[in-house]
Amino acid sequence: MFTGLFYGLRREGVNVSLTEWLTLMEALQYGLANSSLISFYYLARSVLVKSETQYDAFDRAFLKCFEGIETPPEITAEVLKWLENALPPLKVNPANKKPELQWNLEELKRKLAERLMQQTEQHHGGSHWIGTGGTSPFGHSGYHPAGVRIGGESVNRSAVKVAAQRAYRDFRSDETLSTRQFELALRKLRLLSTAVDGERDVLDLDATVDATGRNAGRLELVWTRGRKNKIRLLILMDSGGSMNPYQRLCSRLFNAANKSTHFRDLQFFYFHNCVYEIIFKDPFCMRRNSINTFDFLRRFGSDYRLIMVGDASMGAGELLMPYGALEWGADNEEPGMVWLQRLAGHFEHSVWLNPVPGQYWDTVEGSYTIGLIRKVFPMYELTLDGLNAAIKKLRVKK
Repeated sequence: MFTGLFYGLRREGVNVSLTEWLTLMEALQYGLANSSLISFYYLARSVLVKSETQYDAFDRAFLKCFEGIETPPEITAEVLKWLENALPPLKVNPANKKPELQWNLEELKRKLAERLMQQTEQHHGGSHWIGTGGTSPFGHSGYHPAGVRIGGESVNRSAVKVAAQRAYRDFRSDETLSTRQFELALRKLRLLSTAVDGERDVLDLDATVDATGRNAGRLELVWTRGRKNKIRLLILMDSGGSMNPYQRLCSRLFNAANKSTHFRDLQFFYFHNCVYEIIFKDPFCMRRNSINTFDFLRRFGSDYRLIMVGDASMGAGELLMPYGALEWGADNEEPGMVWLQRLAGHFEHSVWLNPVPGQYWDTVEGSYTIGLIRKVFPMYELTLDGLNAAIKKLRVKK
């Protein structure tokens, strides 16, 4: 039955190696699952899962594999009567008995039904009847590497129920960002704040002492880059229209980023569908609170990192035609595509984050403009994986 779990994990994207799988089998052989499905759940997760971002995938695979494997209520009610006055558990040394790995679900069900029909009273110790202690495969507080726990601890909280809760769904790295994901995203953005740019103009005292000692006492100064962050970041966010479903998402990003102290300079600006001759300073996109795009380019040097955030979905005319902007009073004598190319050419580092899942970029309404914008900006999903890839791109010059 465990083979299904192995392939289920692979299907859910958990890269389980054969070495890790054999390690799990060895752990079962030594009884580390404690004759319990809930113990097996935690044991398997600790052995097979390498990152908390895969916990939810593990829960989904576990749920599909073991869903429905629970003690029937009528059996539980009858057997628990025998276990109410359980004796203290017998101490059985696993080393004294070579475990037998016969985890066959149907066989276990058949044997449990047979014992239930034959057994008429409670039983403690031994290796055959349903009871406590001993080495019987049915009951609790005993030892059997391939048994089924009935009663005892966590009788009302099965491993299947734990998996079904999917408590780690917010840890998934391929999900669109939630509040927690924004915190993790900013932690990823912190990669931009390391001292990888700028001149080496700060004396590294420890390195200087070490270099001087290696140089037979002759002074050798070692300089390093200062700890002061020199990364400047611009975030341009699409506001309104088709971005309305992502309004809360963008608001969370704005609030979380504003609390960030990781950057030397962080600025937010807005546009609607596409950038034209003006860029807005607030999400309401009012012309009275805007800046001329040429002034924007003069104000922010090419050393700024530019992150465009939007679904890139619009009418083709908005992107490719002069005067194609839908805003009243817009004077875009040049097509939006020209302005986007101008932005991408001005900044040495730029990416586009799209809240629409990548699998729909070629099929969603607006896929045509998405495809065109992808030729101008490297485009990534607005997920942790996508943001991580975008940050790597931002650290590499064109």
